[in-house]
Order: sequence, then structure tokens, then C-alpha cells
Amino acid sequence: MLIEILDILLTVVRWIIIIQAIMSWLLAFNVINRTSDFVTTLWMTLERLTEPLYRPIRKIMPDFGALDLTPMVALIIVIILQSVVLPRIALSLIGL
Repeated sequence: MLIEILDILLTVVRWIIIIQAIMSWLLAFNVINRTSDFVTTLWMTLERLTEPLYRPIRKIMPDFGALDLTPMVALIIVIILQSVVLPRIALSLIGL
């Protein structure tokens, strides 16, 4: 039960990272802009959700200037947690 909840939470985190990354590209290329209240609210919400995940990664990652690879690294970490770590924890809990 706990493993399933963690899996769902990691899936939600994965989608939040993907949506935030796509939205940052759309903002960077002026496909959407922050003059819309909805866009601004959504962007600020996504920033608040992802910044605690990105902060420790940004401390380790080298600065690439305008290229921010932090979302990709965070996404890889979430995928590893979801596909490797959680199944191993589940197997250890059932005794295999």
C-alpha cells in the first residue's frame, strides 16, 4: 500500500517536472507569455513545487549558462527511484 502511494507520488512529480520544463521552453520562445494571469499563476505554482527538488541538484551541477539541465537530472532521479528503488523495497518487504 505504501509502495503504491509512493509510486503515484513519483508519477505526479514526474509530470510536474515535465510540464514545468515544457512551459519554460514555451516562455523562453515567447509562445506563451506572463501577461496572462493564468500563465503567471501556473508558472509560479510549478516553480514553487519544483524548486525544492532542483535546489540540491543545482548546487552540484556545473553552470551551463542559459542551458539548465536540472529538470532532466531530476527527472532521471525520479525515474530511477520509481523503476529501481521502489521495486527493490517492495520485494524486500514481501521477503523475496
